Amino acid sequence: MLGFVLCVVAVFVVLISRLFYTWQNPKCNGKLPPGSMGLPFIGETIQFFSPHRLYDVPPFMKHRMARYGSLFRTSLVGQNIVVSTDPEVNYDLFQQENKSVILYYTQSFIAVLGQQSLANQHGGAHKYLRNLILRLVGPANLKEELLNDINNHTVKHLRSWAISGIVDIKEAASDMIFEYFAKKMMSYDESKNPRKLKENYNAFIHGLLAFPLNIPGTAFSACLKGRKNVTKVIKDTLKQRRSRVSKSTHHDFLDDLLEEIENEDAMMNETIAVELVFMLLFASHETTSTSLTFLLKFISDNPKVLSELTEEHEAILRNRDNSGEYSETITWEEYKSMTFTHMVVNETVRLANIVPGIFRKAVKDIKINEYTIPAGWLIMVVPSVAHLDENNYEDPCVFNPWRWEGKELHLGSKSFMAFGGGSRLCAGADVTKLYLVIFVHHFVTKYRWSIIKGGDVVRKPGVVFPDGLHIQVSEKHKS
Repeated sequence: MLGFVLCVVAVFVVLISRLFYTWQNPKCNGKLPPGSMGLPFIGETIQFFSPHRLYDVPPFMKHRMARYGSLFRTSLVGQNIVVSTDPEVNYDLFQQENKSVILYYTQSFIAVLGQQSLANQHGGAHKYLRNLILRLVGPANLKEELLNDINNHTVKHLRSWAISGIVDIKEAASDMIFEYFAKKMMSYDESKNPRKLKENYNAFIHGLLAFPLNIPGTAFSACLKGRKNVTKVIKDTLKQRRSRVSKSTHHDFLDDLLEEIENEDAMMNETIAVELVFMLLFASHETTSTSLTFLLKFISDNPKVLSELTEEHEAILRNRDNSGEYSETITWEEYKSMTFTHMVVNETVRLANIVPGIFRKAVKDIKINEYTIPAGWLIMVVPSVAHLDENNYEDPCVFNPWRWEGKELHLGSKSFMAFGGGSRLCAGADVTKLYLVIFVHHFVTKYRWSIIKGGDVVRKPGVVFPDGLHIQVSEKHKS
């Protein structure tokens, strides 16, 4: 009996050893980049999701870069990944879009975002959907429609903040921006709808970058449930509009998508339309509200920055008064003239590093120096590494908008990837900047405020303000 037990144990040890060896040494038609694949199936997922409170490069990345260099392998949420922190390699990869690489995410991320989401579209399908989005948030519509709309919406909400006296900026900004884009996307009004879309989006967002364990009670499980509830509202809205014999016009993005669905030559269908609205609502309000919260924190902590911002915007008000055409609405020419404000926005998104990683999938073996990235592996580019590299930025962890003086403010580059890179540069980058600049204009000229609580940041790896950012705000009294 003892011999049988020892035999079983020996076989078990051999199998486990073989499993570990096979896991740590994936097949490759060449030499894999250095690194560790972590534990079988789990990989290094737990370490990657470990919270940290730094404005610096994430410890997960920093430790592995120090050990393995600018190119290393790992395994996250069951996916084989090569992490690249080399700016030249990253630039070349972005230029290979739809050739040797395609946009891709981990399977768990795709499961949450949807198989038909914009993040999972390539080639002609991606170009088609991107052009649809640019009808809504492209430069032409920003100038002709969104500038005034966002201006008026922001003015209304800032007045309500001043009446309240104390607000949590992260929550208040999220509510303000969600309300605007929900109306713009599908004429949705949270106050008149019993199915609270915003609450379900919050559950979705809080679990989107959580450990992907789909067990009741976990953030990831709540995320999937929130996604299901949100898509149900969007589907029902779409079906209601399609079922009407005499369709009324809502002048929103969903109307445009309905036209595409009914166009036999278009590649739009109901599933893609629902996924597109879902994705755009998430992307438009969450990233913008987080950026706005960071911006307010940074300028509150830097009086010199706030002083120059105020001067720039008060000069615009004086020019309006001198012209005899005073208005609360910002003109396109004024918006373009706010040079220092655009510098502040760039510095905010550089230092905030809201996006923890940009993913591509190798569609064929890729040679990088002496290493090979096997076909099917994901490649992860980490913006924070470029943004916090002292070779790119002097004192990179310091908030210094003046570092952007005389530099290009509206494009991505090897050292600035806040909005992605290559042909996949974020289609919503311009509307995010517009929203931030409009907010700054009205806030610094009409209101005074002080931070009374919160402001701490936790990354896990997404950005969280665990205690919010609470401010006391009131209107300035005109002298």
